[in-house]
Amino acid sequence: MFEPLKSYISFLLASTNQHGVHSPFVYDLVSECFYDDNSKLKPKYDKLKNYRLSLLDNNRLINVTDFGAGSRVFKSNHRKISAIAKNAGISNKRAELLIRIVEYFNSKNILEIGTSLGIGTACLSLGNSNSKITTLEGCPETSKITKEQFNKFHFYNIDIKIGDFKSTLPKALNEMNYDLIYFDGNHKKDSTINYFEQCLSSAHNDSVFIFDDIHWSKGMEEAWNYIKDHNKVTVSIDTFQWGMVFFKKEQPKEHFVIRV
Repeated sequence: MFEPLKSYISFLLASTNQHGVHSPFVYDLVSECFYDDNSKLKPKYDKLKNYRLSLLDNNRLINVTDFGAGSRVFKSNHRKISAIAKNAGISNKRAELLIRIVEYFNSKNILEIGTSLGIGTACLSLGNSNSKITTLEGCPETSKITKEQFNKFHFYNIDIKIGDFKSTLPKALNEMNYDLIYFDGNHKKDSTINYFEQCLSSAHNDSVFIFDDIHWSKGMEEAWNYIKDHNKVTVSIDTFQWGMVFFKKEQPKEHFVIRV
C-alpha cells in the first residue's frame, strides 16, 4: 500500500486546477467538462445509477477468466456479480466524468479494451447515444451477463467482441479509426504499452486515449511515462486515476497534472 500512497502524495504536490493551466485547449476541457456540473445530464447519471444497482442486486456466481494482472480483492475466480460490481467497477465520480468527456468531444467511433460488467461501457453509450461502440472482453461468462444488462437498459449501440485481446484488438483496429479509446483491460506494463502502440494506427488528430489506473503499480507508472513521452503524443493529462493523451499536431507538447 505504500507505493500507491507515495504516488498520490506526489500527484497532489504536482497537481493544479484550471487556473494553473495556460493551454486554451486544456483550460476549456477542464473548466467546461472536468469541473462542469451539467444538470442536463442528470437523467443519464440516474440511468447509470440504476444500471449499477441492478448489478449490485445480482448475486449470481460466475467463473471469471482473467487475462490481465489479476485482482487485489478477489482470491478466487469464482465470484458474485454483485461483488465484482462493488469492487471492480468504475467509481460514480469517474463514471459521470466519462459521460461528460464523450459528450464534450462528441466521440462517434469508440473502442473500449476491457468490458467487465459494462459500467464503463454504459458511460460511453450515455455520453453519445449515436456513437458506435466496440468493446473487447476476454471472459465469456462475464460477457453473457453484460449482454443481458445492455439489453435490459436498451444500450443498442454496443458491439461486444469476446476473446483474447491478441486476436480481437487487431480485428477491431482494422475496422475503423477511433475518436476515443478507453484502456481498462490489462494492468500490466508491457501489455499496456503494446495495446497503445497497436492503437496508434487507428488514431487521428482529434482522437483521445484514456488509460485507467496509471498509478496502480510501478509497472503501470512506467507504462504511463512511456506513453506520455511518445513522439506522437502532444498533450497528456494525469488525473491520478486516469491518464489521457491527445495527438493534436497544432498543440505544443505539454504534460498536465490535474485534480478532478
